[in-house]
Amino acid sequence: MTALLALFLQDDSPITAPVTGGTASGILEMVRNSGPIAFCVLIILLLASIYSWSIILSKWSGFSRARAQSTRFLRAFRKSGRLSEIASIADQFRPSPLVNVFTEIYDEYQRQSGGRGLPRNPLGLERAAQTAASEALTSMEKNMTWLSTIASTSTFLGLFGTVMGIIDAFHGLGASGAATLRAVAPGVSEALITTAAGILVAVPAYVGYNLFTGRLREFAARMDDFARELLNAIENAANMPVPPEMSPQPLRRDLRNDTDLDPRLR
Repeated sequence: MTALLALFLQDDSPITAPVTGGTASGILEMVRNSGPIAFCVLIILLLASIYSWSIILSKWSGFSRARAQSTRFLRAFRKSGRLSEIASIADQFRPSPLVNVFTEIYDEYQRQSGGRGLPRNPLGLERAAQTAASEALTSMEKNMTWLSTIASTSTFLGLFGTVMGIIDAFHGLGASGAATLRAVAPGVSEALITTAAGILVAVPAYVGYNLFTGRLREFAARMDDFARELLNAIENAANMPVPPEMSPQPLRRDLRNDTDLDPRLR
């Protein structure tokens, strides 16, 4: 920048050249005139931008479906009074990560007690819930590292293209011997295109990564809350007193018709 300022102060020719074409056409012209290194950097940034946007759109769609299905599944779970009914319709809400937590806890409860009474090992249910939540989060975090990588490296890659372009511009300036701003400005402007492209690629990836990270924390909290709610429901159902009409009745013998009794007790 100091060298460019010095060239500007030493340049005696007036910068009054008319602007040819619009801004878009000028940018396209600079991209066409880019050197081989800058052109390769632009191609890499274009591929990274396409890949990052595909991840952003797929995550946005998947997280939206998971949130909607989680709301529906919680509503169905709280309305139903039997776990077996929820287990029979759980596959309808499969995009929701809460379904994985419910399935793991319910299967472990069935293995321990056959679906009746208190579980023999309550800690086993808690470990099953933690395992299911971890697996669900791992699946939802797929390709998130690529967003982080693209967001953190795109600007540096664009800066690399700019530096190499400026080096090439000054090398050509020294070879031509024309130390004027008019001679060096086109090469520098072409080199700065890669920095602008790097910023345009990095900003959406960075915003998407932060947004989806917050969504993942939200899903993790909802899974923990649902696991506790489900464990409490199992415990309450196991401790619920049996209604009198469903309790086993004591065996009553008809003394008048019992022929096995002593005749004196008839």
